[in-house]
Amino acid sequence: MTESSPFINNYRGAFSGILRWPQLDELWESLQQQTEKQWYIYAIGETPPEQPGNHEQLNNFISEIDKLLRSEHAEDYCGIVYVDNRQAPTFIKIYDPNNLGVVCGFSDNPPLPGWILSIEKPIDLESALPPPGNRRRWWQKLFHSQASE
Repeated sequence: MTESSPFINNYRGAFSGILRWPQLDELWESLQQQTEKQWYIYAIGETPPEQPGNHEQLNNFISEIDKLLRSEHAEDYCGIVYVDNRQAPTFIKIYDPNNLGVVCGFSDNPPLPGWILSIEKPIDLESALPPPGNRRRWWQKLFHSQASE
């Protein structure tokens, strides 16, 4: 799993935010109508799926994630779903409303999304994109100084 995998390249590609709830409705409807595409449904932190979900699994996921987003992101705007191409989506990042960090602003190390829908087979993002070195060094220093006391 290297950082130059097709999945990572797509993950780091250009995305536009779904800013309004009606835009999210349109995106979900578009996915449900595109029965020729097979979508991998990936919850970050879980083992990446080996096979794409079937149409029923996709519809169930859309229904459940939509309920979760609307109930836990109590805003009059969406702004936590990002898509690579609104007209012909192939990669969708869905951020967890309870772990937003710096999602919509600029950050060298934005939080990982909570879920990804992709037509590309996913890889384990937590392993492929570890925290930056300064975070690991800080953690290691904390325990190294305690061990030497």
